[in-house]
Amino acid sequence: MSADFAELLRGHRRAARLTLEQLAELSGVSARTLSDMERGRSKGPQHRTVTAVADALALTEADRRQLIEHARDGRLRDHWSRPSGLCELPRPVNDFTGRAAELAWTNDFVQSDDTSVVLITGSAGLGKTTLAVRAAHALRPSFPDGVFFVDLFGMSPQPLTANDALTQLLAALGTTDRQLPPDTPARASLYRSLLRQRRVLVVLDNAASEEQIRPLLPGGGHSSVLATSRRLLAGVEDVHRLSLGPLPLAEAARLLTGILGPRGSLEDERALTELAQLCGGLPLALRIVGSRLVSRPGWQASQLVARLTDEERRLDQLRAGDLKIANAFAMSYDQLTATTQRVFRRLALVTGRDFDAALAAVVGGTPIEDTWDALDELVDLGLLQDSTSGRYRFHDLVRLFARERLHTQDDMAEREAITDRTASWLLHRATAAGRWFDPGRDSPEPSEPGLSSAEEADRWLRVDSDNWLGALRHTAGKGRHGVVFDCAEAMRWFASRWMHWPHWQEVFTLGATAATALGDQLAAQLTYLSWFHQVPPPTPEAMLEHATTMLDDSTGRGATTQISWGHLFVGRALLQLGRLDEAVVSVSRAAEMFKADNDIEAYCQSLGMAGECLRRLGRHPEALDHYLQMCDLAWSEMKPSIAMLTRPNALAGAGLCLGLLGRGDDAVARFTEALSLFEQLPPSASHGRCLEALATVLAQEGRIEESRQSYARAAELFEEIGEAEASSRCRDQASD
Repeated sequence: MSADFAELLRGHRRAARLTLEQLAELSGVSARTLSDMERGRSKGPQHRTVTAVADALALTEADRRQLIEHARDGRLRDHWSRPSGLCELPRPVNDFTGRAAELAWTNDFVQSDDTSVVLITGSAGLGKTTLAVRAAHALRPSFPDGVFFVDLFGMSPQPLTANDALTQLLAALGTTDRQLPPDTPARASLYRSLLRQRRVLVVLDNAASEEQIRPLLPGGGHSSVLATSRRLLAGVEDVHRLSLGPLPLAEAARLLTGILGPRGSLEDERALTELAQLCGGLPLALRIVGSRLVSRPGWQASQLVARLTDEERRLDQLRAGDLKIANAFAMSYDQLTATTQRVFRRLALVTGRDFDAALAAVVGGTPIEDTWDALDELVDLGLLQDSTSGRYRFHDLVRLFARERLHTQDDMAEREAITDRTASWLLHRATAAGRWFDPGRDSPEPSEPGLSSAEEADRWLRVDSDNWLGALRHTAGKGRHGVVFDCAEAMRWFASRWMHWPHWQEVFTLGATAATALGDQLAAQLTYLSWFHQVPPPTPEAMLEHATTMLDDSTGRGATTQISWGHLFVGRALLQLGRLDEAVVSVSRAAEMFKADNDIEAYCQSLGMAGECLRRLGRHPEALDHYLQMCDLAWSEMKPSIAMLTRPNALAGAGLCLGLLGRGDDAVARFTEALSLFEQLPPSASHGRCLEALATVLAQEGRIEESRQSYARAAELFEEIGEAEASSRCRDQASD
């Protein structure tokens, strides 16, 4: 019903000074019908009704004709907007769970007074259609002229054309076959004009391309479009974009419980959470798992957990009737070019959680330019996730699908060749990166692309640690001892910059195994291995075992330098075991030997360890003397790259001793100087311990607020490097 007719009728009634009840009595038309007409709810009053009202109002001929014409126009519009049963919205899912923020975001844009286009994108199985249908049902009251749904079949071999979609929508809007324009531009024009006159919501599901969807967007007015697509459709302008991700674990578990209905409360909650985790937060996978359990009353959730835990069979288990998660991924895979399909399959061989374009090019065997195109295509279809840092990753289930396709389409010899080539590239790169931190390196060797500085090398070794560690394991398994040894040896100095990485023991164990096979430098690898057994949680017994073996081996060969290191690491292990008197003897012997060899860096390290032993023994003045000697050497005779690590530790050790000797102000000064140097280095446990020690001395000096601030900073740093117990301890102190 035209708003003009409603206003016109109301105006005439008020001019006649009649109430609705009085006009009803005069015209014979019910008061309710008159009210619906005035409020625009009556979609087309009959001619006799309008004439009866006009007679009751005693209108002039001109006013009478105008009222009748407006009613006729309303009936025509009503014919065009009357529900036709075409493009009907699918029923909503009753057990819909979660996505509250996404629904609120969608509603805010779609309910606005102006034309709005919302595009929901994401990979297969994320529930884009379910979310769009849920939102459309909730929004139906805001769109009195209709809510229409069209499946554009974007993932099928023959997506619906824009012309065919317009035909469906125009029919739903009341256009007859005789009124249908002959070509797509004319149909799009008529479609936009009809939407401009009404308030309609059009849901366009599973869009294939910009070309398909552009003619289906409104050109103004108060109608809106809610579209979904696996593709990003980056070329569509002036749209509000919502990128859908997997459900958080808690929401995924709630959805699974809801699908199970009454049975959900009877299942083991832990098993349901495990199932939700194995489904990776994909609503489609959760629905499949729920349907399997509901259709098999004798099954328990824990039994299905056991089946899904086997990665080799997980995709096969994620099927129920005609629902199969692999089929959803396959529809996207089939859209890819042959080159991109090959890259996608081979990326399943990457061992780490994520990777960059350079590694993808090696695995895919494609030039970097073609690799960028392939990665863009995979991200566009939701088969890969990307980040602002330029790294890519699979969803866990998509990785399994890629692996399945790899085993189906690439033979074993080819897979092994790709794995060997990739491992060789990674270890060559890791070895080159590690050598940036060798203080004995006079000048950089020709660097790998992206590794032209120590900063770039540091970053790559950290972010690609899962990948080069996987390559090290693979290469060790192949018996390529020389490559493994070179890589482990190259890591010895970088490892001291990243002490809290949990895999150094494995790296140097592989290095020691390779050294044994090669008959070369076993003692050095055992040294590194012994050193990293002190990293929390420390294993001093293993540390002492490796150090003693290394010392015996070195003594038997008369290797003076390794004998010195053997004494130092035996002393470190004894210190960890609390055998302090023995530790002082061993470490002091190492210091004497290093000093005799004029190895200032190693001598300083021995002084620091001896200082720690003496401090724990309560011999504070002697300990302080050792730390002050370290300070003098670190500022005068030491190589700059090692001095930058030694200075803050020497100052912190001196601060500890000064505090124990009751010289609080001097201790605070040393700690403060040490912290200014720690700030220039990567986060470390030594940095955290220095902050904690400063906080303790400040509290003793009555500087309570400063002490709390230092404890709080220490808690943050310990948390950053993964030392939860120390972080909790400092946080408790900060809150006291």
